[in-house]
Amino acid sequence: MAKATKTDVAYSILSEAGNELPFSEIWKKVAEILEIPEEKRSRKKASFYSEMMLDSRFASLKGNVWDLRSRRKFEEVHAVTDVDDEDEEEVEETSDEDELDLSRGEDQYL
Repeated sequence: MAKATKTDVAYSILSEAGNELPFSEIWKKVAEILEIPEEKRSRKKASFYSEMMLDSRFASLKGNVWDLRSRRKFEEVHAVTDVDDEDEEEVEETSDEDELDLSRGEDQYL
């Protein structure tokens, strides 16, 4: 039987909790369940955080609180911004030739 990963354990913890939990609480439970020795916990904590960030099953919320993405609305998980055309500054278009001091004509071969 395959050994459970830290993220699989975290998924189970959040599923059973039924709501979001602080990262520190999730990590504490994961470390206890997987019996990670105290001397290795600080090193493994950072990699576990990265694994959760990359795992699409989890949603990172404000205040270092985590939940299952499936329980969250799209707007809670993704940055949604309104684009207001009037507030955007117009960018003056310039060609590369205007920005560079390029030689033209016969001077380009000297």
